[in-house]
Amino acid sequence: MEVEQLLSLSGPALAQAVSSLLETPGLYVFSDILELPNVKELENGPHAPVYQLLNLFAYGTYCDYKERAASLPELTPAQKNKLRHLSIMSLASNLKCLPYSLLLQQLELKNVRELEDLLIDAVYCDIIQGKLDQRNQQVEVDCSVGRDLGPNELPNIVNTLQEWCTGCEAVLCGIEEQVTRANQYRESQLKVKVQVETEVSNLQKTLKASSASPSSGPAPAGAASNQDADQPAEPRDPASSQEPRQPGKKSSKVKGVSQ
Repeated sequence: MEVEQLLSLSGPALAQAVSSLLETPGLYVFSDILELPNVKELENGPHAPVYQLLNLFAYGTYCDYKERAASLPELTPAQKNKLRHLSIMSLASNLKCLPYSLLLQQLELKNVRELEDLLIDAVYCDIIQGKLDQRNQQVEVDCSVGRDLGPNELPNIVNTLQEWCTGCEAVLCGIEEQVTRANQYRESQLKVKVQVETEVSNLQKTLKASSASPSSGPAPAGAASNQDADQPAEPRDPASSQEPRQPGKKSSKVKGVSQ
């Protein structure tokens, strides 16, 4: 049933429509219906139990119904099944592992077989996602659908969000400090790099200058010989080239024998 249709109803027809909505498959949020003006009028009239039951489906659990069952309408099988689903959602929002013993107590089921059938039905309805651990007798919940937020839960949510914001600010401050340190280190490394490059450049210039200047030491032997080779050879006295004769020695002459 659409919200526009509910707005056109009142009295017993509206109470009957609200009871039918509590059986609608896939409907697990009821705060919007509670805020309708004509639905609020049921709170103080003869159909107040129907309004209280709607309020219980929005914020309560199966245990809450059992405590107030005397003042509330009797649940149909479909309503009872949905209220148990809602109770599982409430438990899953606080615990990631739901023991079978806790679920049997909270949902007032007779045995494990009924509980597992209810849990499998909840998984197929996408109320919760997880797996049944039959060995350890528990349900491992990965995620669950959220329920309506009660008026008493808003301050806790505000405090939780405020703590989260404070934590985010602390993390951002830490990141900014790390960024500042990284920038300072980068600048110092750039200065060191420029200094090293400058020293290397000056050293290269010095080496080039020293290799281009003339040598101040004695010329090498090879250089001198080359210089002498370039000069023209002086004429030499032939007599001086002969060895001097030693005094007191005469040259011997061989005379031939005459016949």
